[in-house]
Amino acid sequence: MSISERLSDLGIDLPSVVPPVAAYIPAKVHGALVYTAGQLPMVDGALPATGKVGEGSGLVSAADAQTLARQSALNAIAAAAAAVGDVNKLTGVVKVVGFVASVPEFTGQPGVINGASELLGEVFGDAGIHARSAVGVPVLPLDSPVEVEVIFSLD
Repeated sequence: MSISERLSDLGIDLPSVVPPVAAYIPAKVHGALVYTAGQLPMVDGALPATGKVGEGSGLVSAADAQTLARQSALNAIAAAAAAVGDVNKLTGVVKVVGFVASVPEFTGQPGVINGASELLGEVFGDAGIHARSAVGVPVLPLDSPVEVEVIFSLD
């Protein structure tokens, strides 16, 4: 089954590529790999949530952040597909790096970034199994709770 067919079966429409907020491009092809820039969880040009991840009033919950990481991964697929001209040219996922803007006592970054990893597994199947880092940071661009970058393989 092609990636576009799998996306359709999952009821997922690829979003438009999120335009860069600084001096970079959303994705770059190098050899048989596509590297994405860090992707924020933008939806229709806006962040659905801002702030730090943690437990308590005024913080983004881990569950909500996991959903945002999923959106970031979807945005990464869109960026990579645009760079190569066709989502079906993407054959798998090599590595994911996820950043979680979190309060110091929060240690659930791996669970948050599972939102991205699980989406990539749904879309790419066994070819979506990847190496990964999940890192807690004090702040991300635009006060985003999460940012995800992905390295994809090409056929």
